Amino acid sequence: MLNIRKKDKVIVLSGKDKGKKGEVLDVFPEKEKVIVAKINFVKRHTKPTQRDAGGIREKESPISISKVMLVCPKCSQAIRPKFDALSDGKKVRICRKCGEMIV
Repeated sequence: MLNIRKKDKVIVLSGKDKGKKGEVLDVFPEKEKVIVAKINFVKRHTKPTQRDAGGIREKESPISISKVMLVCPKCSQAIRPKFDALSDGKKVRICRKCGEMIV
């Protein structure tokens, strides 16, 4: 089970964007990659079409899950969450540093 989900805040641990924080836009569990807002920009050359003028576009590229770490929304520190079960059996993520539940 992955500990990073859509709309989580993460920090980049290595690479050209090391230290930057962003929000997860998409998760690809089978490839173990995530797309983070404003992180790992690449340039794509697109041909003109009837709808689009074409040109050089910048967009986010997937980054390995091992290069990002979850940031706790309450204490704003990079953490490795622990998993616990509620009384109704639902699994939740909990911050190891402040004990707050991560939704």
